[in-house]
Amino acid sequence: MLTEYVYVLKRLENKEKLKNMIEYLNESTFFTDPSSTKHHCAYPGGLAEHSLNVYMRLYQLVRNDTHFSIKRYPHETLFICGILHDVCKIGTYQIETKWRKDSNGRWESYPTYVWNDNHPLGHGEKSVMILSKYIELSDEEMLAIRWHMGRFDMACDSYSGLQLLGAAQRQSPLVTALHLADMEATWFDETEYQ
Repeated sequence: MLTEYVYVLKRLENKEKLKNMIEYLNESTFFTDPSSTKHHCAYPGGLAEHSLNVYMRLYQLVRNDTHFSIKRYPHETLFICGILHDVCKIGTYQIETKWRKDSNGRWESYPTYVWNDNHPLGHGEKSVMILSKYIELSDEEMLAIRWHMGRFDMACDSYSGLQLLGAAQRQSPLVTALHLADMEATWFDETEYQ
């Protein structure tokens, strides 16, 4: 996976802009954290894998698909939105021992991930806040990362939250493109169907 990240980084034209952010990723648990507790990429390194999958899906949507007229985004924007949309997850999953019955009805312990966010600022909002410490985000990058969960964002449980999402989507096609890339990566690249 690191080889793929190095390849993506080499394609960036303005590496200096992202230098501090990349240092933060390397010093953090980004490359060893899972992406979820038990769903997609719920294993060590899953967060980095998911982020790379989202970047690749976003790149395909924006650069290869003729029905999207959003080819104006530079590669750095695709990197920022695709690779960095879930930096809010860094360090939020811990391994905990739980108990279950085995096939013989005996109790056994097993390790599992649990979510424990010591800085609960929201999901997309937290990613934007973290990124803003290291890089300057464009308005469209902020909107896309903030709303990358689409209707799955808890803010959309309210009428005003749903109105905000709609306004963000009308303001920038990148908002919908990142959400689609996230869903495609999660459901087509990372989910095993029974």
